[in-house]
Amino acid sequence: MNALGWILVGLIGGLAAGARYLLDAEISRHVRVPFPVGILVVNLIGAFLIGLVAGSTLEGQALVIVAGGVIGSFTTFSTWILDTHELAVIDQARLAWLNIAVSSAAGFVAVALGHAITS
Repeated sequence: MNALGWILVGLIGGLAAGARYLLDAEISRHVRVPFPVGILVVNLIGAFLIGLVAGSTLEGQALVIVAGGVIGSFTTFSTWILDTHELAVIDQARLAWLNIAVSSAAGFVAVALGHAITS
């Protein structure tokens, strides 16, 4: 990958991370429940998008920019796990386990759906 590609990963990745924050904040503003709906939506969108990319013909530098820079920066494993931990800390163990189960199962379905569409 050349220098321009890495610069694009950083720039576009920063924009994607900002979009993740804004989308999560907007959803969380409207949905006032302890369950992290915003991050769930963000990660499912990202899972669907990575499925699309996986089934596409993207390769090389374009694949790194799109999959790593855009989608990788848009989605967030660390926030998902932190949200799950915070649910457990406030005695919402059932919601914590639900977050793990729904995110995992729906994430697999979203990836498979995206991949099926483009392959």
